[in-house]
Amino acid sequence: MNREVSFILNDRIISAKLNPALTVLDYLRNNLHLTGTKEGCREGDCGACTVLIGSLQKNSLSYKSVNSCLVPVANLNGKHLVTIEGLNHNGLTEIQEQMVDEGGTQCGFCTPGFIISITNYFLQNDHYNIDSAIEFIGGNICRCTGYTGIKRAIGNVITVMESLPSERKNRIELLISANLLPRYFLDIDKKLEKLSKNILNKNRSEYKVNTRHIISGGTDLYVQKWEELLESNYEFVSENEDLRQIRKKGNEISIGAAVTVEELQTSSLIQEYLPFLYRNLKLFGSLPIRNRATIAGNIVNASPIADVTNILIVLNAQIILASKKQERIIPVNQLYLSYKKTVKKKDEFIKSIVIKIPRKYFLFNFEKVSRRIHLDIASVNTSIGISYKQNKIIEASIAAGGVAPIPLFLKSASNYLLGRAVNNNIVKQTAEIALQEISPITDVRGSAEYKSLLLRQLIYAHFIKLFPDLVKIEGLV
Repeated sequence: MNREVSFILNDRIISAKLNPALTVLDYLRNNLHLTGTKEGCREGDCGACTVLIGSLQKNSLSYKSVNSCLVPVANLNGKHLVTIEGLNHNGLTEIQEQMVDEGGTQCGFCTPGFIISITNYFLQNDHYNIDSAIEFIGGNICRCTGYTGIKRAIGNVITVMESLPSERKNRIELLISANLLPRYFLDIDKKLEKLSKNILNKNRSEYKVNTRHIISGGTDLYVQKWEELLESNYEFVSENEDLRQIRKKGNEISIGAAVTVEELQTSSLIQEYLPFLYRNLKLFGSLPIRNRATIAGNIVNASPIADVTNILIVLNAQIILASKKQERIIPVNQLYLSYKKTVKKKDEFIKSIVIKIPRKYFLFNFEKVSRRIHLDIASVNTSIGISYKQNKIIEASIAAGGVAPIPLFLKSASNYLLGRAVNNNIVKQTAEIALQEISPITDVRGSAEYKSLLLRQLIYAHFIKLFPDLVKIEGLV
């Protein structure tokens, strides 16, 4: 069951035979006794276990912050793993100094994760502002400081960085000169190139469909059954390059199954042809989660409140299911049979998702209500896609989550809109028809009555946002 895994840990090369499903968190703490990476929630929510993983992308070294409790060691092959020990092994960095000076740390349990996430911000950006920096620590939770000291510390580091001349330095050199990174980072790209040549990583070049056990991003599986994963033989597809591509083919966008939410959000193709997704996908989760969670994983999880699935339904997306023998195409809104059950066969896996590029007069909106605005599972979510031309709706699609056992396409409400002009009465009637299509249940996220009320209000919100000149809130309440 063990496999050879070779990677760079901070400033040294590691080659070891490990259970590929072992989490990076457990490997660091239990095998290597690097306890700076903390175990908190073990669900990717608190950020105490955050690490950096660097990889060569088109001859350029790129880093991502991830929750080590959700990452299998199999995904370290050919990568650079950076822990808190790898940042301050020659003393405190500028970020750590500022955290101390500004009272950004008290009990200190969460601090390593904050330091890693803040460092990642400066690795990824060359123009700084406090608001964008705060987005990078959105997945880190502190119960001691109230965050004000942390914000001051980040602001001070931004001031330091803005005072440095950068004309003759690349990003790594600049951060080293500012004491944000140790000097060994200068050689990491060359070491990774050499390491990659010595690695035979079949997961990157081909996918074996001879197993029904697949792990992609792991952000759900490692929350639900991380111990069970150690006992089974899995294939890890998140590093498969064929499944990580976003391509334009004619008037369609093809999204590989292993594309992460963050890769989808920041893709130049997506921003050009589906620009409305950028804002909405930020509601999916924190940056470390978006760096791991894959599009196919969100789909096959079959959650009735999956955000990505909800969006794909109204975009009339199609899924390419592949097996050894054949491929077949299934519309997303026909994938789900009942709660957590899909039409996908045991020997099939999702190969890609295909979206037809919308017309220029296509309008889209996504709404979500959860206990927290960001980083939380929805109580109810809903998407709408409308093609509006010559003051009439010529195409309409509404999806709703959290109100049925499956992600639901509201067929009757969608059909009702066709050929109609938008006004308050049409919006009210659409909402009433939608409420007849749903079957919410009472659970920890709200009563059935509350969820029905939420869906009605969110449908109102769709039209208020998309047609502010035609739909007025005063006429709906």
